[in-house]
Amino acid sequence: MRVTRVTTAELDRLEFHAVRSGEHGEVAARLLDLANRVDAGSEISRAELFVRAGEQWEIAQEYERACSAYQRAIDDGGPTVIDARALSAGALLQLDEMEQARAQLKRLESEEPRGLQTYLHVAEALYAHDDLEGAERWATEGARRFLDRDLTPYVHDLLWELLRIRFRIRADRGLPEDDLDRRLDEE
Repeated sequence: MRVTRVTTAELDRLEFHAVRSGEHGEVAARLLDLANRVDAGSEISRAELFVRAGEQWEIAQEYERACSAYQRAIDDGGPTVIDARALSAGALLQLDEMEQARAQLKRLESEEPRGLQTYLHVAEALYAHDDLEGAERWATEGARRFLDRDLTPYVHDLLWELLRIRFRIRADRGLPEDDLDRRLDEE
């Protein structure tokens, strides 16, 4: 088996091909193959390749395969943009595996996720599955953790997206405006 390195540009090309062609399953299989052959010095980690494969499986509505890819990322333990446990929980919710999804989120929450993208993903997944209380809790925690930090423009945009989702969740719950909701007026 030949070991390979994967660059961000190559990953982007594969994902753009999936979008253009609709061949999400084929691209997911290609990403899994790359993950199995990737060199330790690759620009993209093995775990991130497993995550990206899982995302492609989800788009193809192959949630069992997505869960399997996310589990491989979790087992690998390498760096990922979005914590694989959050992605796994989202796929498990799609499969109506509520207890398993909650167990993943509980493990994730106990370790305080690092990236804002993880908080955003969990809030969106819970909101989509009508867990408004859980979605608000994750959105609030993420917003409070990253608000008033020196952020890159990209992460700053994600923070405002999280605040907007949080606002919608709170409106759906019939809750009054609070200090985080009022931060949206600063945008």
